[in-house]
Amino acid sequence: MLRRLHHEQPESFAFTQANLEWAEGQIAKYPEGRQASAVIPLLWRAQEQEGWISRPIIEVVADMLGLAQIRVLEVASFYFMFQLAPVGRYHIQVCGTLSCMLCGAEDLVAVCKDKIGPEAHKVYRDGLFSWEEVECLGACSNAPMVQIGKDFYEDLTTERFAEILDAFANGEVPTPGPQNGRYGPEPKSGLTSLIIPEDERNGLNASAQLAVALGETVARIDGTQPVASAQVINTPRSGGN
Repeated sequence: MLRRLHHEQPESFAFTQANLEWAEGQIAKYPEGRQASAVIPLLWRAQEQEGWISRPIIEVVADMLGLAQIRVLEVASFYFMFQLAPVGRYHIQVCGTLSCMLCGAEDLVAVCKDKIGPEAHKVYRDGLFSWEEVECLGACSNAPMVQIGKDFYEDLTTERFAEILDAFANGEVPTPGPQNGRYGPEPKSGLTSLIIPEDERNGLNASAQLAVALGETVARIDGTQPVASAQVINTPRSGGN
């Protein structure tokens, strides 16, 4: 699939101050001359701030890492996790790989076409929604599933998926995780080993609990989040050839 930068581009891009500090911390993790290793984290942070990867983002990241712009574009266009065109506030990624396909991914795509719009990678409903089919998202035990923002919605039926889209349209944040009562990727018939007592489950697994606590599945990283620090400890290597 040929991936190109969108034909409409913003005038400029700048990291927020907090995100800039975070990016500089990522670069500092690598020895002098190896800063290019931070290209994926920086692109990812920029996308989390802006929603997609624009030409100005590529230019800024290239300057920060001392790279030719084409090198950063090569990375952004190779990895499909980077969006090279604007997406909706709620960008729906439907897993279409084997387990999900066998369990009804095509039906979820049909819901997207019906409730959002007929074409993938298009923005609909005044910028509210977009959707695409993606490769495996790693939740095969809970197929079929979708990723929306930072969260997984698993064990979906077409009816429940439609309800989730309606909730987002109404400004609500549906509870992520398994949608059929399962705690996690355990057998549908229930756990037979490594059983977690009911009083320790709190109804949701740790990932879903965190998502509910934050309540911001699609919020951009705007500088209010804690900034991870990075320290580089240079120690001489001992022995070896």
